[in-house]
Amino acid sequence: MSAPDATGLVAGYLLDLALGDPRRWHPVAGFGRAAGLLERKVYAPRRRNGVVFTAVAVGVPVLAGAGLAALTRRQPVARAVLVAAATWTVLGGRTLRREATTMSSHLANGDLDAARGRLGHLCGRDPSALDERELARATVESVAENTSDAVVAPLFWGAVAGLPGLLGYRAANTLDAMVGHRSDRYARFGTASARLDDALNLVPSRLTGLLTIAFARDRKEAFRVWRRDRDDHPSPNAGQCEAAMAGALGVRLGGRNVYFGRSETRPFLGDGPKPGHRDVARAARLSAAAGGVAVGLAAGLRLAFRGGRGRTAGGRDHLGRREERGHGRHL
Repeated sequence: MSAPDATGLVAGYLLDLALGDPRRWHPVAGFGRAAGLLERKVYAPRRRNGVVFTAVAVGVPVLAGAGLAALTRRQPVARAVLVAAATWTVLGGRTLRREATTMSSHLANGDLDAARGRLGHLCGRDPSALDERELARATVESVAENTSDAVVAPLFWGAVAGLPGLLGYRAANTLDAMVGHRSDRYARFGTASARLDDALNLVPSRLTGLLTIAFARDRKEAFRVWRRDRDDHPSPNAGQCEAAMAGALGVRLGGRNVYFGRSETRPFLGDGPKPGHRDVARAARLSAAAGGVAVGLAAGLRLAFRGGRGRTAGGRDHLGRREERGHGRHL
């Protein structure tokens, strides 16, 4: 079923490219509400409760994906449709770029009030005291990180594990956004969700960094900054994306981030000035380019799984039967 899976990944990506997130009845929002109900049932400020919460909240979508994959094992059209629908649901590339473009427009027009009001669509920082440069920095950093979280990583796990991978990754990433941050309530309960999200993003974040560098104007400089600064970020994955974006744009990211009720000071990434509205627009274009390559790689990887599983040494297929030249089975 690799060919229908690959077809579904591409079709779902194109749906996101054309339509963006569903405006009503978004399945991810529904999952978030269900996870919130589960949290209220099992919450306690202990890590083992967080483990139970994460296992159930991620395990149910994974099992649902596995069940749907089994039901459509011999129905390639139905499988392709399901994968396309799931891919469209879990991707957020068009919405991410739209928000960045809107922010760039507000900043270019000097409308800081509108820009501050829009920042909450991208990240959780307190925008009340941010000037143009800080609003642009927050946007560029969000675009860099979410190019991995909302585009490259879902496609990667869809390529690796099909429907269970798509649904499981989005569930884990959503839980991280809900409970994976540092606060008095979630310091221990959210540990399992945060660690799972970190593990699932280890490969996609690095791939996102390399794809960003590939479309930089000065690839050599972008690669130098990425190698030097990527491990300075407190997140093992966000730094990969943000350092690559800083190098690709020739700007400096990092600094003091003020959230509602707390603040963090992060190391600087990159050597240039703070980004401006033009850099926000460029970041959106880099994100689009990375996503376009990522879907091609994901489809190719899914198709490669068919070839890898279908044959073993000596020209025999996975059932041990020798295939004659020109007469192998095809989907």
